[in-house]
Amino acid sequence: MPKNIFSRVQSRSLTRHHKIAMAGVATLGAAAIGFSAVPSGASTTTTTEAAQPAAVAFSTEQIKDVKASVTDQMAGASVKAEQIAAKKKAEAAAAAKKKAAAEAAKKKAAAERQAKEAASRAAKRAEAKKAAQKSYPNNLDGWIRESLDVMKKHGIPGSYEGIKRNIIRESSGNPRAINNWDINAINGIPSKGLLQVIPPTFKHWHVPGTSWDIYDPVANITAACNYAADKYGSMDNVDSAY
Repeated sequence: MPKNIFSRVQSRSLTRHHKIAMAGVATLGAAAIGFSAVPSGASTTTTTEAAQPAAVAFSTEQIKDVKASVTDQMAGASVKAEQIAAKKKAEAAAAAKKKAAAEAAKKKAAAERQAKEAASRAAKRAEAKKAAQKSYPNNLDGWIRESLDVMKKHGIPGSYEGIKRNIIRESSGNPRAINNWDINAINGIPSKGLLQVIPPTFKHWHVPGTSWDIYDPVANITAACNYAADKYGSMDNVDSAY
């Protein structure tokens, strides 16, 4: 039997494969010893490399884009609301302006109408005042002309020539003339004044606005003409005692 086998084996040189295999066995052995040495209630400790979580790749650019989009939408909605409000405000202002213009035109028209009415009333008053203030000479010509103006207001016909002709025949133009010799005088109602009117006739045909004095020239003429208009159509148609 050969001696010192082990010495021969040990003396044999180790190859590269033998070394790698031996290193692996040693590592596994150390690991087994380590696991077996950890108590059952204790937590195991892992290496930093084993515990490192896998990195998740993400980008903040997308979040920024979403935020910017929302901001833009809110800004756009705000601008739109402001535009709507501005449009409504402009429409309200235009309506108010139109209403104010219509009111101003209405007031102007009313003022112009009132001014015209006031001017018309003033003109009528002036005309009436002028007529009231119209003066006539205190003679036969003036009495006839004033009587004609009164007759015109009451629609009594007659002309200057017709009235004057009958006055000259009846009284010769004397407003105080009186007939004391005819039948009327005999009956106690003598004819009086420019156109020789008896008192009952004067009273019945008296024209408002004139004197009640039968000797008043204007009152006498207008009453006589009023009577002649009813009986003869006009004093112009009288050529004799009437």
